[in-house]
Order: sequence, then structure tokens, then C-alpha cells
Amino acid sequence: MDVTTNVAGQELVGWERHRAAVTELRAQLARMPSGSPVRLAKRTSNLFRPRATTGAPGLDVSRLDGVIAIDAVARTAQVQGMCTYETLVDATLAHGLMPAVVPQLKTITLGGAVTGLGIESSSFRAGLPHESVRSLDILTGAGEILTVEPEGAHADLFRAFPNSYGSLGYAVRLEIELQPVRSFVRLRHVRFHSLPDLLAQLENLLATWEFEGRAVDFVDGVVFTDVESYLVLATFTDDTPYVSDYTHRHIYYRSIQDRDEDYLSVRDYLWRWDTDWFWCSRGLLVQKPWVRAVVPKRFLRSEVYGTVIRFENRHGWYAALQQRRGALPKERVVQDVEIPLENTLAFLGWFLETVPIEPIWLCPIRLRHQGEGARPWPLYPMDADRDYVNVGFWSAVDILPGRRDGDVNRAIEAEVTALGGHKSLYSDAYYDEETFWSLYGGEEYARVKKVYDPDGRLPDLFSKAVGRR
Repeated sequence: MDVTTNVAGQELVGWERHRAAVTELRAQLARMPSGSPVRLAKRTSNLFRPRATTGAPGLDVSRLDGVIAIDAVARTAQVQGMCTYETLVDATLAHGLMPAVVPQLKTITLGGAVTGLGIESSSFRAGLPHESVRSLDILTGAGEILTVEPEGAHADLFRAFPNSYGSLGYAVRLEIELQPVRSFVRLRHVRFHSLPDLLAQLENLLATWEFEGRAVDFVDGVVFTDVESYLVLATFTDDTPYVSDYTHRHIYYRSIQDRDEDYLSVRDYLWRWDTDWFWCSRGLLVQKPWVRAVVPKRFLRSEVYGTVIRFENRHGWYAALQQRRGALPKERVVQDVEIPLENTLAFLGWFLETVPIEPIWLCPIRLRHQGEGARPWPLYPMDADRDYVNVGFWSAVDILPGRRDGDVNRAIEAEVTALGGHKSLYSDAYYDEETFWSLYGGEEYARVKKVYDPDGRLPDLFSKAVGRR
């Protein structure tokens, strides 16, 4: 049955307040001039590409940021589109449940993870976040709020919504599937001295969901160099000899190199990457022990780091200072790419020889919707009968004399495409328009766009992801 008060005492939104918030949203839409651009008024974002501004006022969706109800028996949750995963996880863990896939950063919203793409260490068996969505209410570019499901009148919008990045509409409500959890997670850090050995073991894990005869619940990995890489294999457990804490003084990713085994609470496991934004917090000096000792724990989170980085991206003060000191200008290389498993070794070899960034994150993916030759999500057409590895790398590289900003990203895009992969669109993209549409929906996107945003009140996906470069 649905509940509106969590077992831990956390108040949920409930249907009455949700309907009132939707009524207010409709009223805001009605006050907008006919044909005017539709956008959300958001103070924060997990995008790492420039956000286009139209000058028009945005819709206030601040009342759509909570969990409506949880059905602990059916293992489902009704969630508002602007609800962060931090809020959602706190609500579901109180019932011994979690979303099937929890993206790494606390302030990613559920609507954002579905209209964009999310991934985590359960993706080798649970796929991507949008694959556990049962239904959505979507505010379309036409100004309608439609209930969208896998079957029925709007099934085409249901399939096209993932990776549309708000260019087809915004999720107002989502019904998602949940899975049971246990109190703790046991981690094994399995070291490899060669990447071929790591990928061979990863292929076996994807085939069996086991390691040394024991079931595995989560899999990801870290490449420090071509001769030092790790798979992190995690399993739920109720018994633990100790519990580690990487939310303040200690740094999680360094523990992978230092320990063969570790234990975390399930909540700390889900947010293990957020405290240091994987390893990107080192660029803000907070991994230095003397800095770490004085920074309040509440500031050690990706949301704070992202705010600082976006401020610098707008103003360029630090970059200007570094160039006055004689440093080369920098190109931002912040990307996640999905490479077919059989081509991942080739990509990693090329990347390690070409791009001076480390560490690199690995996360295997198997879509839940199987079927030979099936490509169920047209705007991100991964093959349902093929295994993939997400490769994540987030840093900046020198722009060498005679080169231009964007050259490294363009080279990465070309290599990813040559190897049959795709890249997420949350960051910089440099594709020409013809190549872009060949990779991200093309004719099907144009058809769905014409149906649900006939007046073009929302920018199209190419304009949002690439724009004019």
C-alpha cells in the first residue's frame, strides 16, 4: 500500500499536495504568452556544458521536489520530477528499498537522470535509470501534461524521452521500481596488472553475476595506469566486522589501492563517490590533509564543487591567473562514453596513449530490455543484446601550441564512434549536425518532436547539446 509518512518519520509529499503543485504549474503555463519558450527556473544543474538562456522567465517547479508515496509491498515509488536522488534514497532506505540504479551524485534529480542518462554499479544487471520507470507525467513543449507509459497512445514519447535532455518535455511525476537492500555492503578490490586481464574478468562477471562462486550485487572499476587497475565487487550483507567512513577525513578512491576488502553502510556505499566527486575534488585542494581538516563536512559534496567550477567557467579568474603565470590554456575534457565490451580494450589503449588524464572510471552496462537486434531507446540506441562499459574521465588538458580548444574532445568523439560507442550529452559536444543526428535519434526524434512540440517552444536536442561551435 502507498504511504505518505516514511517509517523513519520523514514526511512524504502525498497525492493531495502533488496535485496542488501540478495545478499551480498548469496555472503558470496558462499565464505564459502563446508560443513563448517553455523552460524551467532552476538554480542548480549537473550539466557541464553551457546552458542556453532565452531571457524568458522559467516555470517555478520548486514544489515538485519530493517523494509522493512509496508502495513497499509492490516495491514502487511515486516521485516528483525535481526530487533529488539524495531525497529519494533517504525515503526508500527507510523501507529497506532502493531505486534499481542510483546515479553517483546526490543532487541529480530523478527527472534529470531519465531525460538525460544515469548509470552506476548496479547497471550491469539493472540497466539504466529509465529502464525501471513504469510511467511518467510529462509537461510537453505543447504545454500539455501527458501520462506516458510503455504501451498506449504516447508510447513513442515514453521511448524517446530518455536522452532528450528536456527537448521534448519535462517529467512532472515518475513511477519507478525499487529493489530490496540489506544493511551493509562488502567490497572487494581486485587488482589487475594488465587491462586485458581486467576485461576478461569483467566479461565473465557479466555472464555469471558471480566472482569466485559468490554472487555480486554491484560492479565498477578504476584504471590508475595500464599496469594498475581494479574491479570493485560489492555484495549486500547483514554482518560486518567494521564500517568505514569516507564522508569526511578519509578519501574513498584511495582506499581501493590500500585495502583488499572494505565495508560500508548501504547509504554510504551509494554515495561513496559524492564526497570527493569521484577524484575531482583534488583540483580544489580539499584532498590535502591540512585543508581537509578545516573544511566542514557539510561542504564535502559534489554540489559545492560543481558550484565552484561553474563560477570559474563563467568568469575564468583562475584560468586567467594561471596564464599570467605562464601556464598553457586548458581544454575541459569531462565525458562519459559507452563502449561495447569487446572494443573497450582498444579504447582504453588509445585513451591512455593519447589523453593525459587519470584515473579513469569503468562501469559495465547491460540493458534490461533484451531481444536480438533490439534498440529500445531511439535517442541512445545501444544494442539490447550487447554488453557495454561506461568509461568516465573528468579533467582538463593543456592546449598545446598549434592546437585549438576542443581538439581533444573531437578526437575522443571520433574514436568512440569508430568503436561503435556513444557518449553522454551532459558535457561539451562537437559533432557536426549530420553526424549528431545519425547517432542520437535522427528521423524518429524529428517525428516525435513534431507531435509533442509542434511550435518548437523547446530547443531541439542538437541545439541544446552542441549549439554553435
